[in-house]
Amino acid sequence: MTDSLRKLGSSDLEVFPLALGGNVFGWTADEEASFAVLDAYTAAGGNFLDTADSYSAWIEGNKGGESETIIGKWVKARGNRSDVVIATKVSQHPEYQGLSAANIKAAADASLRRLDTDYIDLYYTHFDKPEVPVEEIIGALDELVRAGKVRHIAASNISAERLRASLDLSDREGLARYVALQPHYNLVSRDTYEGPLQDLAAREGLAAVPYFALASGFLTGKYRPGTKVDSARAGSAAKHLESERGQKVLTALDEIATAHGVPVATVALAWLAGRPTVTAPIASARTVEQLPALLGVAQLRLTQEESDRLTRASA
Repeated sequence: MTDSLRKLGSSDLEVFPLALGGNVFGWTADEEASFAVLDAYTAAGGNFLDTADSYSAWIEGNKGGESETIIGKWVKARGNRSDVVIATKVSQHPEYQGLSAANIKAAADASLRRLDTDYIDLYYTHFDKPEVPVEEIIGALDELVRAGKVRHIAASNISAERLRASLDLSDREGLARYVALQPHYNLVSRDTYEGPLQDLAAREGLAAVPYFALASGFLTGKYRPGTKVDSARAGSAAKHLESERGQKVLTALDEIATAHGVPVATVALAWLAGRPTVTAPIASARTVEQLPALLGVAQLRLTQEESDRLTRASA
């Protein structure tokens, strides 16, 4: 399935059209379950792993970095480091908060240790910190690139204004330049990306790698009126059921999924993967059984009419 790989922005990275979310590793998926999911994802042609240094610090007894540690052990066990693109993030780890130059460098070294590798393919600022000058952030990231610790840099949760300032600085000073963005974006959350941020990404050739691609599970279609779902994220997903837009989107997804004989989640991801600037949505699976619906995005091609219908339903 190498023909399904997509170029990530202006970088030399080629990635599968579905990034596997590592937020569940060490949270709702233990090491054994995580290894099984990683094995099945790569066996299907997947090569793009998304994690963060803070995953999963929110769980009692965890310190942050559990996901990176599991990915590092798996890569070591499989001996496949050069076959996978690993993306991780800085700013939210309990011991490495913020985006000061010193913190970015210390956090990167900690991530490299947990991942048991000497380079990170794609390094994101997890949440922008407007109080830190872009000169300090980009300067530190540039040092990591020059040192060979990071191949490419990217930003998540950043305003169009701060992104513009960062890109201008990189161009002016000849420093490492963001190649990708990780916005919150899906069929029931479009204003979190569409507009100035998406326009800037399009103009500057940045790839979008959206998170919450399935709206915490709502866009899998398993949340219906009167149903109870056993999931750690059921509350945030169920709220979409109460909106008219959520209902319209589900109806359109159901009919298109039936027409193609695929799961609802596959259609939701295919719409997202076809949006301007989007290279690969992120979705996670805590079991191997959840993977086929996500992996199907590599094969499913929506017609223009189907894509337009979903765009109208989600307006």
